Order: sequence, then structure tokens, then C-alpha cells
Amino acid sequence: MGNGEPGSVLLGANDRALAVAAIKAMLRIERDDEDGLIGQLADTALGLAEQFLGQVLIARQVHVVLPAQPGWQRLAAAPVQAISLVEGIAADGAAVTLPMTGYAIDIDARSDGWVRIIDASAAVQVRVTSTAGQAVDWATLPAPVRQGVVLLASYLFSDRDTTRPPPAAITALWRPFRGLMLAPAVHA
Repeated sequence: MGNGEPGSVLLGANDRALAVAAIKAMLRIERDDEDGLIGQLADTALGLAEQFLGQVLIARQVHVVLPAQPGWQRLAAAPVQAISLVEGIAADGAAVTLPMTGYAIDIDARSDGWVRIIDASAAVQVRVTSTAGQAVDWATLPAPVRQGVVLLASYLFSDRDTTRPPPAAITALWRPFRGLMLAPAVHA
């Protein structure tokens, strides 16, 4: 997954420290010998939240490879804050510089990112680099999303050997933030 899309989360040092502190508070753990594991569980829980919600939660750079075909193509990671680079990829895998007139970009009112290839030159694919994310850091995530991540990571820590499912309260906290699309997105 290392392209930055929803689910591929590695918290930065400050965000990890805040997440670990919140999870340890939930678990009533005061010692530090489990911090590495708790940090990994925080990454996992946040990644699962992103997959459930269908969006990047903490802003990061995302790289998406799309076919070099005409027409608008929606970027999978949202909400998009900026599209910073569109480059072509030739059949041999080499990067090809696309002229500014060779593509168009747009971010719509829903914060979906769009790319339209006008002239791909020798490219068979395009690599789009964007910045996507709902919040700038752990502290600015919506409280219910953050609480659901803490609950899930706490469950993963304390119930490692169980076969019972995670508490339903987790998805209940996340559901209001879930973006559902009933029909394929079309750029207007």
C-alpha cells in the first residue's frame, strides 16, 4: 500500500505520541514497555478507519497511477487539498514530462480530485501526486473518529486472543463521517 491511499497509515512522531497516550489512558496503562506495540496498533486502527470511511484522515502525500486515457478520472484518495504533480510513465517505466497543455486538474466542491489527460505523448500511464486528508494532525481529527480509533486500538491490544468481533460502538462513532457513493462519480 505505500502510495498514501486510505489505509496506508504511518503516524508521524507527534501524532503517534498523542495516539499512544490516548490509547494507554483508555487501557489504564502507565508503563512504557508496550508503547511500540500500541503505536503499531494505532496505525492499524487508523488505517482501518480510513478504509471504512473511504478517505484519508490525516493529511499526507498520495501517489496514484492511472491509465493515460482521455476523459476525467477521479483520484481514489480524498479529500484532496492539492494536486501538485502529473507525470507520464512510458511503457518501459521511465518518467515522461507531460506539457502543461497535456492535462487538466480540478478539485470539486466535495474535495474529490480529478485529472483529465489531453495529450499523453509517449506515456501509457500517468502518476498523480496530491495532498489528501481530512485533518492536519491527530489533534484536529473529529473527536468521534479519534475516539473510534482509540477504542479499536484498545480492543486490538486487550483482546488479542479473542475471536469475538470489535465493539459495534466503533463503527457507530465513524458512520456519520462515512462518504458513500451510490453511483459512479462523473466530473461535470
